[in-house]
Amino acid sequence: MIIPGTKSDVVWGSGSWAFLDIGFSSSDRTCGLVIGEEDPLAMTFGETRQKLLEWLEGCKFIANLVIEAPLSVCFDARGNPRGRTIERSGAQNRYWYTGAGCTVMTAALYMIRALYDARPSANFRLFEGFVSFKLRGAKSSHEEDVNALRETVRNPGATKGRLVSADELKISENDMLQSAFRVAGMDCGVPAIIMVR
Repeated sequence: MIIPGTKSDVVWGSGSWAFLDIGFSSSDRTCGLVIGEEDPLAMTFGETRQKLLEWLEGCKFIANLVIEAPLSVCFDARGNPRGRTIERSGAQNRYWYTGAGCTVMTAALYMIRALYDARPSANFRLFEGFVSFKLRGAKSSHEEDVNALRETVRNPGATKGRLVSADELKISENDMLQSAFRVAGMDCGVPAIIMVR
């Protein structure tokens, strides 16, 4: 069963942790994955799916999965896509419904579907990772991004990361916030977000 993780669930040592910077390529290693204390790996989408399935089957207690992709969506009162509070920083925006957000949300949809259909014996909590608003010209690394997410969970006071609860995501009280996976018949709730700047 998939459970939306909350801010209070973000505690290193509370079960097993996996951090995924998801990508979607036919052959390139566009996913970054780190499980527990292991070293981060760059992997293909298919390799990542297999590794996560094996990890979930091996979990004895609760599993915590953080995916760096939009896992919830927001619509205004008229039914139009609307950004979430975390997706704006000054004049910049990284809305879930534009650009790379759409690509990684689609990749996450297919990953969650595979995990959902496998019916692993372990329940797992789902969290959204958000690593964005990097300095202009800064090189991006999938391995560094998952490591930064892990460090935010492991040492929350020592990083520039922060936790955002589901009830902090609406820009307007009338906005409709829901699981990004409802469209595929899987309502995974609206998970807390682990942000890294």
